[in-house]
Amino acid sequence: MKPLSLLLALALGLGTAVSAGPAVIECWFVEDAGGGRLAKRPAALLLRQGPGGLPPRPDLDPELYLKVHDPAGALQAAFRRYPRNAPAPHCEMSRYVPLLASANWAKGLTPDQSCPRAVDGTWLMVSMSSPVFSLSILLRPQSEPQREPALVTIATAVLTVLTHTPTTRIQLGQDALLDLSFAYMPPTPEATTSLAPGPPPFGLEWRRQHQGKGHLLLAATPGLGEQMPAAQEGAVAFAAWDDNEPWGPWTGNGTLWLPAVRPFQEGAYLATIHLPYLQGQVTLELAVQKPPKVSLMPAPLVWAAPGEAPPELLCLVSHFYPSEGLEVEWELRGGPEGSFQKAKGQRWLSALHHHSDGSVSLSGHLQPPPVTSAQHGARYACRVHHPSLPALGRSAEVTLEVAGLSGPSLEDGVGLFLSAFLLLGLFKALGWAESTVRALTTTLGKLPSSLA
Repeated sequence: MKPLSLLLALALGLGTAVSAGPAVIECWFVEDAGGGRLAKRPAALLLRQGPGGLPPRPDLDPELYLKVHDPAGALQAAFRRYPRNAPAPHCEMSRYVPLLASANWAKGLTPDQSCPRAVDGTWLMVSMSSPVFSLSILLRPQSEPQREPALVTIATAVLTVLTHTPTTRIQLGQDALLDLSFAYMPPTPEATTSLAPGPPPFGLEWRRQHQGKGHLLLAATPGLGEQMPAAQEGAVAFAAWDDNEPWGPWTGNGTLWLPAVRPFQEGAYLATIHLPYLQGQVTLELAVQKPPKVSLMPAPLVWAAPGEAPPELLCLVSHFYPSEGLEVEWELRGGPEGSFQKAKGQRWLSALHHHSDGSVSLSGHLQPPPVTSAQHGARYACRVHHPSLPALGRSAEVTLEVAGLSGPSLEDGVGLFLSAFLLLGLFKALGWAESTVRALTTTLGKLPSSLA
């Protein structure tokens, strides 16, 4: 019975894994309405069918109710990792026309300048974005909707491009790894048999867009031996097929590695997979950040007499990035009005100081008002908020000592003891030196005059 129980548990586990994730993804079909306007119609992707059969969708055009056949399993695998409580991904769909590769370095992918019959017909491009992943799918729908029993159109996922790091936050100076994977299944059996066994050649392209400017970082066509543009900024890509099955489907990797990122490298990254006559693209966001260091001067004590103002407090906020989103707050802790309150006084911020690594620093200033005897022992605190810090921020504090109210502390007692010990030692040393000199003088006086 044990082997039977093990097989049953394994089957249940596999069933649970395959059924994980949403069954239907709601989309918008976007098309040109003329006059520079876009029109949107509802659409849906049926990823898996429940035991109750195909759910009818009379609200949809049958051509936009798509039952997705995913031979490579890339789409199903992406949704198996999708958290149950995460919001549904934003999904848009549009028509796609197979094209020749436009970049000169990718010309070797399409030696025949005319598209083959295998890519004729209708194509759809689906783009999904969420905090969990971003993906692009090229679908090849069948020409006629099927009745199963509801009207639905069967569509095959031909090319899927996927990233699990749609938004990456990297500490300034650390390496960035931008994930990219892709899967391909030839659109027709004829296309499969017309090609040599094994995965087809492909091109990988990484571009960055920042502040309205585009920049080619890396381009590669593994196995073709074409002349490639030089990679920029030390970028390295893991560009390769993962398997070598003769007729597909195939999966591949195009992950980008950027060493020691700097602020100018943040922005939107466009990753494009080029196949003969087909392209798929996803967008990733790279944000660079560095949490600030916070210190307060003078420290650890600040002195003032009753009725006098303490010296100006200086909060040093150093080596942080980005400069936007920084807030400096002043607090008075343990005063007569409670354990916490907003500190009173004049406050201002200095100008930004820029460092060679791209980080910045500034200082916050507070001129406290005159103090009272009741504020003895209170603590002035500087609290800093920044996007790179936790919600509570980061703080530093100094203790206010009101003159005439504080008795000797433990540190004062230790200091006095050490001072007395040193003075006693000094006195003993001086006494020993004096007695030695006297004994020597007496001895010299008793010597015979001939020896003296």
